[in-house]
Amino acid sequence: MPGKLTIWWLAIRPKTLSISVTPVLLGSALAWHDQQYFSISIFLLTLLSALCIQIGTNLYNDAADFEKGADTHQRLGPRRAAQQGWLSAGQIKSGALLSFIIAFTSGIYLAWIGGWPIILLGLISILCGYAYTAGPKPIAYSPFGEFFVLIFFGLAGVGGSYYLQTLNINLTVILMGSTIGSIAAAILLINNYRDLEGDERVNKLTLVHYIGRPAARVLYAAMLIYPYLLLLALINRYSLLILLPFLSLPLVYRIIRQFYSMEISPQLNQILAQTAQLQLIYTLLLLPAFIFNA
Repeated sequence: MPGKLTIWWLAIRPKTLSISVTPVLLGSALAWHDQQYFSISIFLLTLLSALCIQIGTNLYNDAADFEKGADTHQRLGPRRAAQQGWLSAGQIKSGALLSFIIAFTSGIYLAWIGGWPIILLGLISILCGYAYTAGPKPIAYSPFGEFFVLIFFGLAGVGGSYYLQTLNINLTVILMGSTIGSIAAAILLINNYRDLEGDERVNKLTLVHYIGRPAARVLYAAMLIYPYLLLLALINRYSLLILLPFLSLPLVYRIIRQFYSMEISPQLNQILAQTAQLQLIYTLLLLPAFIFNA
């Protein structure tokens, strides 16, 4: 049995936490590009709030899936704290609550800066983080999980971070948010693709249940390719540095090829982790277009 710190570290799912970091990075870089200034304090508090909302969501998902019977010892995904008996569901829910409280507390200053739009966005984000696997109709148990990720880890994450720095918003910022949101949604798609049979046994009817695995593979590839196509459409708005993410296309090809040739097995966890790495790499390669051309 791992030590307590290791257990909590595994429970927050560190390999995917980058999906809450990248929207803050991208939104802040876009703000710098447009106004040649951004606040470090706002950036750090936005990052803390975003991370805590995702951590709270992950923890509550761990406890709720275990209680609903979705996480058993037969699951193919990484080990979960409640599933392994490392922590009780109650302990994990307490951790989730603490994480949401930290997000709310750090968001108080952000709400003062951004006003009602940020108050509304923050409250909805925390509520949806809880409702992802809680309540009578959890988001994770519906076909809308990927859409939820696209919105909150893409459009809202980038748009909210940009708004906090500039107090305005525009369509281009939202479109840029959709690029990393699309890859983040692909991460969840892989998760649901892997767990399809186990999810169906507990009436967790995700998007993969409705469209089937063959269509899910096509959708996954489209989710990874879309961000690059959008950059071509926006190239006239920025310098040629916006094409730097194309350096990651070999990784996209490799991931898609491996995914299409892979059986339903724990090896899909590697595809999930590689997809999260791709989103981070894509974002980091995109930042110079906004940072060095302000």
